[in-house]
Amino acid sequence: MNGWIAIPSVLSAEVMARAGWDSITIDMQHGTADYSDLLAMLPVINQTDTAALVRVPWNRPEDIMRALDAGALGIIAPMIDSAADTKALVDACLYAPEGARSFGPIRARLAYGDSYAAEANANILPIAMIETRAALDQLDDILQVPGLGGIYIGPADLSLVHGLPPGFDREEPEMLEIIEHILGRAKVFGVPACIHCGSPAYAKRMQKLGFSLVTIGSDARFLEAGANAALGKLRSEGY
Repeated sequence: MNGWIAIPSVLSAEVMARAGWDSITIDMQHGTADYSDLLAMLPVINQTDTAALVRVPWNRPEDIMRALDAGALGIIAPMIDSAADTKALVDACLYAPEGARSFGPIRARLAYGDSYAAEANANILPIAMIETRAALDQLDDILQVPGLGGIYIGPADLSLVHGLPPGFDREEPEMLEIIEHILGRAKVFGVPACIHCGSPAYAKRMQKLGFSLVTIGSDARFLEAGANAALGKLRSEGY
């Protein structure tokens, strides 16, 4: 069960981490955090048993390596289109000889100890987002890239490229077929599959289908929903 942080706040990060998620992703693509926020939030998450992941803005080695050096244990890279994109992701996440990550874990060593360099490749998860038509066309090639730690379905962009409004918790037969196809191919190649969900009920359905990681909403969406629910109740009672 993966939480999602869109708000660049130490307090929000601590609230989410102490809720008991297995992992939490700091979103630097569509979330509002920058690198200084990352350096403030990761130590707070590290105080709990929740693993810290980062969705980088793009599949660029400089973004990936800095997030890892700051202490992220996994990288979610958006808009992966091909096996070449996936190899670039893996290369940026892993030290040689498995990859091409430059050495300099300035905070990661402090967080995880002097054995970090020897253990990093076994502990870092490079996760490729599957959310484009190109990725679907090359899905088997993507799934066979050595070192890939998982794939992550982005339902909103995947819906957009199939002519549907963006959103989570897809119920359209064609979208459910695509989701199940991606999951089925991931199972064939032994690659963990992840998906972003909007509700606990849909996340439970995806778990039962066989997804290894399910994300539910985000801190921003939880705040919005709570505020709307409280005000809605007051207004419905005539206040």
